[in-house]
Amino acid sequence: MSKPILSLMVSALLATSLAAPAEGASSRLSLIRDAEIENIIRAYATPVFTAAGLDPSAIQVHLILDPRINAFVAVGLNMFIHTGLLMQSEHAGQVIGVIAHETGHIVGGHLTRTAEVLREIRKQSIIAMVIGAAAGLATRRPDAATAVIGGGAQLAQRSFLSYSRTQESAADQAAFTLLERSGQSTRGLLEFLEMLEGQALLAATRQDPYLRTHPLTRERMSAARHQLANSRFSDTPLPPEFAEMHSRMKAKLVGFLEPPARVFALYKESDTSLEARYARAIAYYLKPDLAKALPLIDGLIAERPDDPYFHELKGQMLRENGKLAAALPAYEEAVRLAPDSPLIRVALAQAQIDLNDPALNAAARAHLKEATRQDRQMAAAWRLLAITYGRDGQMGMAALALAEQAWAEGRREDARHQAERAEKQLVKTSPAWRRAQDIKRAAEEADQ
Repeated sequence: MSKPILSLMVSALLATSLAAPAEGASSRLSLIRDAEIENIIRAYATPVFTAAGLDPSAIQVHLILDPRINAFVAVGLNMFIHTGLLMQSEHAGQVIGVIAHETGHIVGGHLTRTAEVLREIRKQSIIAMVIGAAAGLATRRPDAATAVIGGGAQLAQRSFLSYSRTQESAADQAAFTLLERSGQSTRGLLEFLEMLEGQALLAATRQDPYLRTHPLTRERMSAARHQLANSRFSDTPLPPEFAEMHSRMKAKLVGFLEPPARVFALYKESDTSLEARYARAIAYYLKPDLAKALPLIDGLIAERPDDPYFHELKGQMLRENGKLAAALPAYEEAVRLAPDSPLIRVALAQAQIDLNDPALNAAARAHLKEATRQDRQMAAAWRLLAITYGRDGQMGMAALALAEQAWAEGRREDARHQAERAEKQLVKTSPAWRRAQDIKRAAEEADQ
């Protein structure tokens, strides 16, 4: 069964502390989408964002597929976290500390000094990042798969900003305040800084990019230790549910991103913990060995029947092994348990479309419309929605959906072209017709 990778044209976005790849490394960057992991990160981040006076729903958190430790914020209230940071963190508090520090850069206004650098980046025709790509659902590994960031851009070191020592200290102080306001310990942040301190003597090419783009000084370390010693929340434990959430997240990332042999070495057959069985189930399914994968995921579902992510994974296992009809009940149960997850809805709709059953077309479209209502930047959802309209002969709506897909992917000319097609076929003054005009106008204005 063919499992294509969805290539995306990227939107221009300035990443204010993104390090260029090491010499010889690929200049392609990849985002991943996963409903469970995004939900976990959102749970970690929401108290920090709230303490900062920010609307948590306004901050977009993106996961970059990269084994190195890094995190950064970018214009437009976007926060990026490397999978390497998540996989190498020991507990949730360390990730929360990084989130608090990066939020400090947002509230400190450190993203406003961009005009000159943006001009330089445009001059070099560098394309930086893509926002909200839901490509995981169209790839080989929908739960933790990559959306290839294309464009052939060479990511030169001089094209990216590193934070100054002054800004780093200011972001630390803001992080201390945000953690204090939210009643959380700074211990995780200090542990993270100590982890970086151990890399300070390494050659620059061996250091994680976070250390290179976020200068670490003795003063910063001293301030973090002083804060921990004097905070009334220094010994406040993390919410008890965070321990399992973190171990599951790491197991899931390891299962999807590491070779099966390494997964089995880290999570041995003798380990009957939930996270170990989760990782092994994923590794067996990717091997592929469905005969061993399905009993593991069925065992997890028997223990946690109300866990949507176990049902989602079972649906994925079955769908990707050609068992489309069998996958539907698993996906339907996952949607029932997590109705507000657009990623899971799109997965169900994909399975319904793959069955090529006209009786399922309306149901697939309903799920896709709800998914795009919740997340308008899900390009893959718009593409699938166009398919459902095309199968019903609604070519104007199909063209509008393709315009939405192109707009989400930053393909302005394609968005304008599809919007013009839609405009000619839709009923004048209808909401869909007006939306086509909006896209066409926005694409034309962006090119001026």
